[in-house]
Amino acid sequence: MKDVELRLISELMKNSRRSDRDLAKALDVSQPTVTRIRTKLEREGYIREYTMIPDFNRIGYEISSITFAKLKSGLPPKELEKTRKMAREMEKETAFESIVIAKGLGCNSDMVIVSFHENYGAYSQFIDMLKSFPNVDLTNLNSFVISLSQEHYRHLTFKTLSKHMLTLKKNKD
Repeated sequence: MKDVELRLISELMKNSRRSDRDLAKALDVSQPTVTRIRTKLEREGYIREYTMIPDFNRIGYEISSITFAKLKSGLPPKELEKTRKMAREMEKETAFESIVIAKGLGCNSDMVIVSFHENYGAYSQFIDMLKSFPNVDLTNLNSFVISLSQEHYRHLTFKTLSKHMLTLKKNKD
């Protein structure tokens, strides 16, 4: 990835509402160059979406949770496909409150889910829904629950990551 492409991604992570003209000034390139690079990055999948981060508490969410789950091993492919189909159907019927669902390793788990909930009752329903999946090991389902109304060290932001991302490129050079 070219340096100017990485710097453009970094600038967009800080504020995706900036005009191509503003971005061009920040990157010291022309506005058509920014437009061309941004279009290329979108087409190639480097930019998945443009979004904003609201104050979740002010719009009605009281709780955020990071849920760790252990998936049962040895499930036949047919059962795994059944589970995926079940998840897709649930997503069509209900608006999921999850923002990240990923496989990984750690905390005696191999799956993590980050979600937002209106209140503890909604969080409890979410956990019950997770328990309905046949491949979730119910003995290894753990959550870290965060009150969104309390003071936070740092709220969800991508600004710090955008700065760090630029240092990675420098370290490789």
